[in-house]
Amino acid sequence: MSEQPLYRLTPAARRQRLAQTANLNQEQLDFLKRQASPMNNELVENYISDYRLPMGVVTDLLVNGRTYLVPMVTEEPSVIAAANNGAKRVRLSGGFTAPKQTHQVIGQVVLVDQPDHHERTKQWLLDHADQLLQVANAARPSMKARGGGARQVKVRELPGYLSVDVYVDVQEAMGANSVNTMAEAVGHFLSDQGFHVLTAILSNLFVGSLQTVTCHVTNEQLATKTMAGSQVAQRIAQLSELAQVDEFRAATHNKGIMNGIDAAVIASGNDWRSVEAGAHAYAADGHPYRGLATWQTDKQGLRGQLTIPLSLGIVGGSIKLSQQSKINYQLSQIHSSAELAAVVASIGLAQNLAALRALATTGIQAGHMQLQYRSLALSVGAKDDEVDAVVAALQKLDHVDRQTAKQALEKIRRE
Repeated sequence: MSEQPLYRLTPAARRQRLAQTANLNQEQLDFLKRQASPMNNELVENYISDYRLPMGVVTDLLVNGRTYLVPMVTEEPSVIAAANNGAKRVRLSGGFTAPKQTHQVIGQVVLVDQPDHHERTKQWLLDHADQLLQVANAARPSMKARGGGARQVKVRELPGYLSVDVYVDVQEAMGANSVNTMAEAVGHFLSDQGFHVLTAILSNLFVGSLQTVTCHVTNEQLATKTMAGSQVAQRIAQLSELAQVDEFRAATHNKGIMNGIDAAVIASGNDWRSVEAGAHAYAADGHPYRGLATWQTDKQGLRGQLTIPLSLGIVGGSIKLSQQSKINYQLSQIHSSAELAAVVASIGLAQNLAALRALATTGIQAGHMQLQYRSLALSVGAKDDEVDAVVAALQKLDHVDRQTAKQALEKIRRE
């Protein structure tokens, strides 16, 4: 008799089978059991345990005149430190400004259509736009009852295809499931009308939910012990300009922004992969890939701006499903999707400021390695009361790796 598929087993039975397959010892098996939770068994297939990541907070993030404490989830040591650094400098300069965005997600229904038929098909679609909106809203009447729903239909021409884009106001939800349902309803309707429908699904390029955030940072808050603030501002502006003309620099520029945004989105219970995909697609929308945030100097310091597609919700899906997510919203005191988008975008710009200031002054490794040394100390077995001593020893060395960290720990224990 063949073994049952893994998905039919209980989490305990799955762990036991995998332990036998991979030769896990009892200590490892017990660890997986301690990390497991009954609720998460309902969320993913073949569940065996939780993979936990560190969570910290950014304090005193000033956005639209209100101060926030923002939970962030990340395994990278320097991310939360950098976000706090950037947030502090902006707060002392007046804070972030992030106007309320529209919150619309696009349901994309793609038709296979010959280019010489495009104009005729496009005209039919536009003539029946109101009917398409009615079909979409009938598929999710509760959304319209809450004040949202399908608002607009646009048609885009592609080689061999037409994309029928249905813009849906998703209110306080991220809206993926609802928009997919509405897009499929429109797709079925168009199929019934004789059109060749290739696919019907939401788009993760959230151009209907663009969030802009701006800030000003004074020269005083940019200065270091060895560099004037105006000089730092000039260098940051040049790095920003470089990210607009060089995709190699732009990729790293944007990765730094997403360090902060992803960490805040994960802590909020939203889909960080969706946000990441949309951000990079937007960075290349209609032109070569470029940096999402820009900085320009003025007489008083530096002005920054970030525009990014963000469809975030505070209800629905797995948001607030776990106790941890509920606690995070209590910590942040964020009560609307618009508020969440403003805060998350501000975190991204704060992260970018800190990274560019470090790059323009001491170099990115100086502060980064301080935190990496702590991780290295832990990885070679340092206990909590030994970590600081190991880090202090490593800071005196010209070359640091796992072997030198191990030697430093052994020396401390001998002494």
